[in-house]
Amino acid sequence: MLFDFGGVVTTSPFDAFATYEVEANLPVGTIRGINATDPDSNAWARFERRELSLNNFCTLFEAEAAEQGFIVDARRVIAGLDGKLRPGMVEAVRRSSVDYRTALLTNNVAPLAEHGAGGASDWLEVSNVIDLFEVVIESSLVGCRKPDPTFYNIACERLGVAPEACVFLDDLGVNLKPAREMGMTTIKVGDPVAAIAELEAILGMALS
Repeated sequence: MLFDFGGVVTTSPFDAFATYEVEANLPVGTIRGINATDPDSNAWARFERRELSLNNFCTLFEAEAAEQGFIVDARRVIAGLDGKLRPGMVEAVRRSSVDYRTALLTNNVAPLAEHGAGGASDWLEVSNVIDLFEVVIESSLVGCRKPDPTFYNIACERLGVAPEACVFLDDLGVNLKPAREMGMTTIKVGDPVAAIAELEAILGMALS
């Protein structure tokens, strides 16, 4: 069982992006549009591979936004990345981990462990959820990111399983496509309740 983090186990960062766009009087979808331009080599991709410092990312990201005619506050965008845990999905992870090997696959700009160093009040709860996973694959640590097939291969190698033996949940179709081509069963998470029901049907077990 392979789970994405933001947008699956937690609420989507896209919700936070949308809130910022309203606050900054930016067109709907501005942040996603910037991130979708040159998606393998832009500032966001490089930041998730930890090729850029925060300061360098902010400079480059704001320059990329300016090229498209927008003024953005990169630090404000980054601040929206921490979502809220989805209790139903957490329970699905907990129950499925009893009978299945589990991995967390996340594109992130800094290792999850660094969040705890900041003393965030909700870190203990998040940390307990992360501990449910046998394997955690983070783009900021492995130097590649979804949808690069290498990312999925790392997860399979660490779990000791073939892609065909995996079910992968992610909220982005672009991340699911290469996993599906590798042989994984994929679930696109929009409505988490519907996604859990789909997973229950695949596994033949109750997860809620």
